[in-house]
Amino acid sequence: MSDKIFNVLFLCTGNTARSILAEGILRKDGAGRFAAFSAGSQPKGVVNPFALKTLDAFGYPSDGFRSKTWNEFAGPEAPKMDFVFTVCDNAAGEACPYWPGQPMTAHWGIEDPAAVEGTDIEKQRAFNEAFRFLRNRIQAFVALPIKSLDAMALTAKLREIGRMEGATHPTDTVS
Repeated sequence: MSDKIFNVLFLCTGNTARSILAEGILRKDGAGRFAAFSAGSQPKGVVNPFALKTLDAFGYPSDGFRSKTWNEFAGPEAPKMDFVFTVCDNAAGEACPYWPGQPMTAHWGIEDPAAVEGTDIEKQRAFNEAFRFLRNRIQAFVALPIKSLDAMALTAKLREIGRMEGATHPTDTVS
């Protein structure tokens, strides 16, 4: 019998940058243990090219991404999520859809690299920093002994990860 693959959904408002970076990182770092997904409450319909460039530069998958609504993951035909993480403060404050199966949730907010104005070098620097903060969180997450932690201990660990370097907001829960 094979081990369970945990489904993880990363949420942001536009689903163009942070949630895309997180999905790409988990695809690689959690391969075989986790299935990664991303979505937005108000998806912009396009993925930020700096997000794809950043993933590619660090040796992470950069293909097959699209900006999509979180409603795709709230219906009965959607994969059942085990974990849902908000990576922007706006999404954390919004009323989320009902997630079938009552997944564990946490807020892992970081600054929006897509909001940075300036030269391409300055924008790329912001995406590289966001990538680093997200990769640190995801590596801490995939290292957790998920199957041996009770729900309360796991919730505490997920919230602790959200307070790692680069955290934008002390919010600990997702609506």
